[in-house]
Amino acid sequence: MSKLALITGATSGIGEAAAIWFAKSGYDLIITGRRADRLAALSASLKAAYPVKIKTLVFDVRERDAVETSLNSLDAGWQKVDVLVNNAGLSQGLEPINEGNTTDWETMIDTNIKGLLYVSRIVSNWMIEHKKGHIVNLGSIAGKQTYANGNVYCATKHAVDSLSQAMRIDLLPHLIRVTAIHPGAVETEFSEVRFKGDKERAKKVYEGFQPLAAADIADVIGYVVSCPPHVNINDLLIMPTAQANAVHTFRQ
Repeated sequence: MSKLALITGATSGIGEAAAIWFAKSGYDLIITGRRADRLAALSASLKAAYPVKIKTLVFDVRERDAVETSLNSLDAGWQKVDVLVNNAGLSQGLEPINEGNTTDWETMIDTNIKGLLYVSRIVSNWMIEHKKGHIVNLGSIAGKQTYANGNVYCATKHAVDSLSQAMRIDLLPHLIRVTAIHPGAVETEFSEVRFKGDKERAKKVYEGFQPLAAADIADVIGYVVSCPPHVNINDLLIMPTAQANAVHTFRQ
């Protein structure tokens, strides 16, 4: 019987790369996201390349009712999730706290914290019922080290770090594995979303050094879920060679 992975935010970046890794590794997939056209295209390309089953669910993790309705619509077979990848997340703006946009704050809090919680609450209960499971939460270097003007984004990723530790404790009696992966600079749509479509400003974030690629993080996710059942990687911080931490990057 094939294993099953559920990936949120699978329409681009790390989520899309993770979907490719899991399909290549023989997992059936539940892929979720807000953009139906991208989910459909990804599903079609993966089915064409690999002998896997794929279910697409279109919803925004910020919307609790939509999360619950979509996930609870799955039949019993699709609820036997072996791996949950809580990838959906974003950053909005880069202003000091006194100039922050409260709508941006709410978007980050609702996506990065509440969305992760909405999905995890449902799927963790499925895992408890089936006595197996591994939850992988995508954090950030911003969840380990606060940087200037990162304020609310950093706070949300610190919350992901703390929640990952809490999940590990709370789910321990059920032997459900929990891993937090905290990347440094990864060249995806992240900066373009942060700067609200300003591609030139986003491009400058990655100038002068080689950032991580989404596939690099997908490989790390693949490694942690492939460990033997008695092995759990609690916490991983992965950086480009040219980046030491959130504020020190060597650019040429």
